[in-house]
Amino acid sequence: MSVAVAAGLAVSLVACSSGGDGGGSEGQKLTMLIGSSGDAETSAVQAAADAWGAETGNTVEVIAASDLNQQLGQGFSGNNPPDLFYMGWDQFQTYASNGYLEPYADSLSNADQFYPALKDAFTYDGKFYCAPKDFSTLGLIINTDMWAAAGLTDADIPTDWDGLTAAATKLTTADTVGLSFGQEYARIGVFMNQAGGKLVDGDSITASSQGNVDGLKYVQSLISAGVLKFPPQLEAGWGGEAFGLGKAAMVIEGPWINGALKNDYPDVKYVAAELPAGPGGSSTFTFSNCWGIPVGSPTLDVTKSLVEYLTTDEQQLAFSEAFGVIPSTESGAAAYAEKFPENASFVAGNDYAVSPVAFAGASAVLGDFNASLEGLATADAATLLDALQGNLEAAYTKANG
Repeated sequence: MSVAVAAGLAVSLVACSSGGDGGGSEGQKLTMLIGSSGDAETSAVQAAADAWGAETGNTVEVIAASDLNQQLGQGFSGNNPPDLFYMGWDQFQTYASNGYLEPYADSLSNADQFYPALKDAFTYDGKFYCAPKDFSTLGLIINTDMWAAAGLTDADIPTDWDGLTAAATKLTTADTVGLSFGQEYARIGVFMNQAGGKLVDGDSITASSQGNVDGLKYVQSLISAGVLKFPPQLEAGWGGEAFGLGKAAMVIEGPWINGALKNDYPDVKYVAAELPAGPGGSSTFTFSNCWGIPVGSPTLDVTKSLVEYLTTDEQQLAFSEAFGVIPSTESGAAAYAEKFPENASFVAGNDYAVSPVAFAGASAVLGDFNASLEGLATADAATLLDALQGNLEAAYTKANG
């Protein structure tokens, strides 16, 4: 069952979770549903849950979902949601507005240690609902061997669009394209923002604004010049694979690429830089999940104890070591930047990062927009955005009506 269907169910369905009796008693068995990036993440989360269980006498079954949104929706619709689960930035508003989530985060002992922007991302109707588990920003990943072979130096690392175009042009060969990234709003949207565009400005939908048009047109210019190709054009499933295979000299990805390259392409040498600024300034996206707890959970107290354990700086840094994410606390992120100086640009990006639009109903609209972006090379940018404007307005009115 899709999230959209699940979100329409009566809130009474979520009165009980799968845990046992009583909130804080020991010896309970909890279920945790995660959307894992791979074996490294699954193993790290299970190890952390086991360590907490050893301290408290509880046990945690960690389930790595094959389709997190679908399985979470099925759990709620079947009146058997997991005790704890990854709640994505793109689904949070929908779940919170339908009364599915327990607004527990303000009562955590470390509630004031999270990045304000992350707290805002998981706040609904003035309530801080769920603790951010980590975050990732987007950066520019550069193959250093290809960079040197093209005669480029550190001075050529692009800081603006002109520099990005120049570098991508020099890096493009018969076998390798200069730049690649996913053909979706979660990547292309940063160019719209860098051009001064926004999808939502206050209470107004501004998808068809000139800044957004300019951002799309810049991406189109890279396509037309032959220096940008999307992963499917390179016979790759995502930017990290295109990069690892040597088919793209630069990609736009987050720190999760580190684990993938280490595991699958250990010989590839690279650096991560901040995204170049556009005419409207610097911008990148920040992505996060929070630790969701179902409303009315009978295991609330013990599950909150687990969340506090998982969001300590020490444990978050262990997750960073295992699969690359950045701690969601300001102190943890600072320690991350010192421990992994090669990833400092991802932390720096959070100073100006924004979350992709995620109000209730926006996810479905952006899914349709992603489908339209498949024709971006030959499409009229303004026409694409006019359609997005109308669809977002309808969804926003419904969500706030």
